[in-house]
Amino acid sequence: MALLPILEYPDPRLRTQAVDVKNVDDKLRGLIDDMFETMYDAPGIGLAATQVNVHKRLIVIDVSEDRTEPLVLINPTVTEIEGEITHEEGCLSVPGQYESVDRVEHIEVSALDRNGKKFTMQAEGLLSVCIQHECDHLEGKLFVDYLSNLKRQRIRKKLLKSQRQRA
Repeated sequence: MALLPILEYPDPRLRTQAVDVKNVDDKLRGLIDDMFETMYDAPGIGLAATQVNVHKRLIVIDVSEDRTEPLVLINPTVTEIEGEITHEEGCLSVPGQYESVDRVEHIEVSALDRNGKKFTMQAEGLLSVCIQHECDHLEGKLFVDYLSNLKRQRIRKKLLKSQRQRA
């Protein structure tokens, strides 16, 4: 397993739309393992392949406090939505920034698991928010896109300054 570099906003590669995974094989499972290791190390609760510059429809999630509920969603599709929730979100690609975002409270999502088996699940609350957030990444969308232009520009300037200081 290996830690993967996480792209940071405003990197234009984060705007790339992911393509469907065609084959679930050992190479993809290796990527899944690397993504989990990267997410846990960051630390985070979700990571989309787009964030590690792999533009495939793949996300990994674990919203448990003890990291015992890893969830893999390959080619996820949200099929039902109900209710609204406002949740404070952060993002490994937008480090140190947190803002309230309006999301759907209850969703149903269909996907493939790490072995290529199709499944459907219901999600609500934090898990629902996390799935929606990560699915947005697969479409080239970030949580900052839900914010006002002023807030988005403020975050962009902070992150660019931070990136220059680290360089």
